[in-house]
Amino acid sequence: MKKIKIINEFIFSNELDLKFILGPCQIQSKSHAFEICSEIDKLSKKLDFKYVYKSSFDKANRSSHKSKRGVGIKKGLEILAMVKDKFGCPVTSDIHEMSQCNIAKEYIDIIQIPAFLCRQTDLLLEAGKTNLPVNIKKGQFLSPWEMENVCKKISFTGNKKILLTERGTTFGYNNLVSDMRSLPIMKKTGYPVIFDATHSVQLPGGDGNKSGGQFEFVEVLAKAAVTSSISGLFMETHENPKNAPSDGPNMVPLRDLGKLIHCLKLYDNLSKNKLI
Repeated sequence: MKKIKIINEFIFSNELDLKFILGPCQIQSKSHAFEICSEIDKLSKKLDFKYVYKSSFDKANRSSHKSKRGVGIKKGLEILAMVKDKFGCPVTSDIHEMSQCNIAKEYIDIIQIPAFLCRQTDLLLEAGKTNLPVNIKKGQFLSPWEMENVCKKISFTGNKKILLTERGTTFGYNNLVSDMRSLPIMKKTGYPVIFDATHSVQLPGGDGNKSGGQFEFVEVLAKAAVTSSISGLFMETHENPKNAPSDGPNMVPLRDLGKLIHCLKLYDNLSKNKLI
């Protein structure tokens, strides 16, 4: 199994302790990012876990053109760089265009490829050329075994720092289902596998001009995924999901995050045969 080093001793591996990718769906402001990351950082010290701070500078795939998309690439990346400097954590954000790769690589530690774009060859090649770790969200339309082809596109550039994230599969209209078989199947690639517990309960376009979600199922899916001995859990969080500009219905309330992570760490220890 491959071990993907992010910064310092921060390593994603299906065999090592569970890592977390946490943060609000989109960047709202510097002060908001600092407030959220401060709470996550306190939890990380209390519960002894490592995390990547994630927030998007642009949500380019909103249901409606009138929906809030974020603060933009320049301001957003600068905020992420300040978060990294302040809290000493790795940071990540998703990119949507080839031209964003060379800009983003100067600020973030992991390039994230959105699920809808996971087969865009030119985008994947450009992301690979940055030589940063690349986290690829498996498309809702893609089988887990097809991620082997996605990995080959990135590795063709010489970059083998690849992370694979499961985030649910399209199930009829406006619904997703999590097929836990995809986790061991993607692990066969040898790359670290991550489960996105919050986007997996999203109801794409379920509220007409925006997506809905079923937050009540985050915990049960996250627990199930962790028992497969994966490398990481991706969970978006917000202090007040009902007022979040995007993906509020499927985000974990910040006040509940610590209790959930504590539980998931126990499941991870058990799945990897570690003494609790």
